[in-house]
Amino acid sequence: MSAEQLISFARGAPSLDIVDIDGLKAAAGRAFDADPAGVTAYGTSVGYVPLRRWIADKHRVAPEQVLVTNGSLQADAFLFDHLVKPGDAVVVERPTYDRTLLNLRQLGAEVHPVTLQPDGLDTEELRKLLESGVRPRLAHVIPNYQNPAGVTLSLPKRRALLELAAEFGFTIFEDDPYADIRFRGEALPSMLSLDTAGVVVHASSFTKTVCPGVRVGYLVGEVGLVKEIAARATNLYISPGMVAQAIVHQFCVSGDLDRSITTVRTALAERARVLAESLRKHIPGVRFTEPDGGYFLWVDLPDDAAVDALVPAAAQRGVAVVKGSDFLLDGGEHALRLAYSAVTVDQIDEGVRRLAAAIDEVRAG
Repeated sequence: MSAEQLISFARGAPSLDIVDIDGLKAAAGRAFDADPAGVTAYGTSVGYVPLRRWIADKHRVAPEQVLVTNGSLQADAFLFDHLVKPGDAVVVERPTYDRTLLNLRQLGAEVHPVTLQPDGLDTEELRKLLESGVRPRLAHVIPNYQNPAGVTLSLPKRRALLELAAEFGFTIFEDDPYADIRFRGEALPSMLSLDTAGVVVHASSFTKTVCPGVRVGYLVGEVGLVKEIAARATNLYISPGMVAQAIVHQFCVSGDLDRSITTVRTALAERARVLAESLRKHIPGVRFTEPDGGYFLWVDLPDDAAVDALVPAAAQRGVAVVKGSDFLLDGGEHALRLAYSAVTVDQIDEGVRRLAAAIDEVRAG
């Protein structure tokens, strides 16, 4: 592998070799054959109705509780726009997805980061924040294989968070696109499925299980909330993309989705394992929690390895990484997010070698 060839740990997207191209082509043909009028029409703001029904069945909710969107980021944006006003308090994980921080800050929210532990959000820290008088409008949580930290919210903490939301009157936004990409352990119940107080709004996506290009995500919530957001969606774009949603529906009902998930899980499990081995081998003093699923691994580097200098030094060696500080309001100057989803196994060790060389240069400088 030439030094000039870029090895990217920057993007949370599956590499082409694990995308079911043939399955998607066949699903597209079936979609146009089965429902040419539905595929080619404007549709409705709630999304492609058969896919909406399939998602409702998956989550054991009424179809009226589901809104199918152009990717889960749009679902996030709809919910934030609907619930958050300038000055509203919002709880986020520390660290959290960089676009979550961007969207909330653009809305003028008062963002309260709560520490992320190896078993997820520190619910005791959150309780102390609430008891201090902070009254958040919502808490944004990525419970499974979190982006960027790769950790999973434990079952006791899921229950504790639900209790806090009911007690203090805030919405839990369960942002859950990675749940099906599990390598180890038992699947934990979603907070949506555990919710008896109507405090959870759930979002997910087919980006990580089918492919990013379909841009199909969804929101699950109380009927009234979904109806109000759907009305805003109608005014914004009439309807989301029917063609993509109809293809995803055919991909799901045929069993191709289950096969695709198996492919992605198997490939990413090996990549995560090899990445962890390479980090331990080539970068002494590095600290990380090896993920049980998902796309990301968070790395804490030695204190003399500043990522502001490291990222360009790594880029000069043909390896792309993302600064930990991008996922925090403050801090993260000695941390990186590594996405192992788009790198093949034969690239990983070489990528970590290049990263190690860049770290040595920065520390020496």
